[in-house]
Amino acid sequence: MKINLSTIVEQDYLSVKEGFNESLFKKLSPPFPPVKLLRFDGSSKGDMVSLELNFIFFKQTWISEITEDNTDTKEFYFVDEGVKLPFFLGKWKHRHRIIKSNTGTEIKDEIEYEGPNPLMTALLYPALYLQFLYRKPIYKKIFRIK
Repeated sequence: MKINLSTIVEQDYLSVKEGFNESLFKKLSPPFPPVKLLRFDGSSKGDMVSLELNFIFFKQTWISEITEDNTDTKEFYFVDEGVKLPFFLGKWKHRHRIIKSNTGTEIKDEIEYEGPNPLMTALLYPALYLQFLYRKPIYKKIFRIK
């Protein structure tokens, strides 16, 4: 299943690229489930990100590896792919695109995921969509021109 969301922010794409760091990652975490960041290497190929999701009665570990990154005169992107996923996910690939535009920058979240079965894949869609929709006002606030 795929989820695609786009957010326009005021700052130029290279400033936004620099802002994609551990601090932003922590701010983007939704209120539920609470997320404990265990490891954050960055957004370059080979970097790892490890999280602990706290579902009150149980915890789940999520480890992703950055498998691609590129910067050119129009765009910066990186891709994180799940290495160890919570039980409710079978596959995870998230392309983060930071695209230069005439009015600032477009941030695109392009997610491909699968649950352990087709039913779970469909049931996850609303929750995952809302988790990424939650990011839009945070992106706008953090990447506005001061």
